[in-house]
Amino acid sequence: MMTEKRFPMTPVGKKMLEERLRHLKSVERPKVIAAIEEARSRGDLTENAEYDIAKEHQLHLSKQIQELEHKLSLAQVIDPTSFTSEKIVFGATVTLRAIEDDEEFTYSIVGVDEADIKQGKISIESPIARALIGREKGDEVKVKTPLGLRGFEIVAIEYRLSLTDPSKS
Repeated sequence: MMTEKRFPMTPVGKKMLEERLRHLKSVERPKVIAAIEEARSRGDLTENAEYDIAKEHQLHLSKQIQELEHKLSLAQVIDPTSFTSEKIVFGATVTLRAIEDDEEFTYSIVGVDEADIKQGKISIESPIARALIGREKGDEVKVKTPLGLRGFEIVAIEYRLSLTDPSKS
């Protein structure tokens, strides 16, 4: 028997998805229902573009809600602060030094839905995260990037709560 794919996420990522789901259900869905009722009140639905648009929006919204509920039902919440590993695993915050120019980067490895490169959060499925998993401080990794193959040295590995955790600010 095949098990369904689990969705790894941090506690912050789970909270973010729950909030998004709550917003879709309590704010967006009532707006769409009101738009459908408004369009219906204008008469003939066969030539009513507003009605068609509202129904299409409703379908899109329902798919988003269903997808979020599915991901949350299969969430594998991983708290980075529970690790003390010397190896890089999901939830690690890793500082890298580019071998060619000594520029440093710090990334937290997070779930797909919480990735945000501007905040230093990279998806567990990204090429750089895949290259880092299982590595240790001092290791060098090569990563295929849009700029070509780049080499990085792992400078530091930490396991901490996300710097952008809204409950900690």
